[in-house]
Amino acid sequence: MKRLILLRHAKSDWSDAELHDFDRHLNKRGEKNAPAMGKRLRKLGIKPERIISSPAKRARDTARLLARQLTILESGVVFKDAIYEAATEDLLETIASIPQELESVMLVGHNPGLTELANLLGKLNIANLPTCAAVGLELEIKHWNKVAPGCARLKFYDYPKNPESAPLDKIPKEHKD
Repeated sequence: MKRLILLRHAKSDWSDAELHDFDRHLNKRGEKNAPAMGKRLRKLGIKPERIISSPAKRARDTARLLARQLTILESGVVFKDAIYEAATEDLLETIASIPQELESVMLVGHNPGLTELANLLGKLNIANLPTCAAVGLELEIKHWNKVAPGCARLKFYDYPKNPESAPLDKIPKEHKD
């Protein structure tokens, strides 16, 4: 059994129209939400062995803020070019290449790829992962390279605007089709 947490980067800043998409940083809300989501995940007992992130600035910053809250060393955060603007197939290849000794991994990336991946793996019906949303999946596989559509069960779904008292195993109506 492998555990995969998919996390969309926190809210980014769009104030500089000249800035290339790759270089956009987090806005104030994103800088607040990423550590807050890290705390919420820590309360759930979530501590991935590795965080694999897109190298885009907003994703890098999100991954680092989460890692601090989850007490993951800087060496436990890696950046993969293949996650930036990744299609579902690219994300599946990234997952398939995860070292087999790792049991729990977090991917930090972008939409629409992460929403599509969550839906594909878990047979979910999420319309759109909001910024800084986390989807926890339990993959019914022994080796990462066996990842396939429908191989996962939803363990939790959480996002910054979700009330702390809301059940984390259900997809809220506003995020369903």
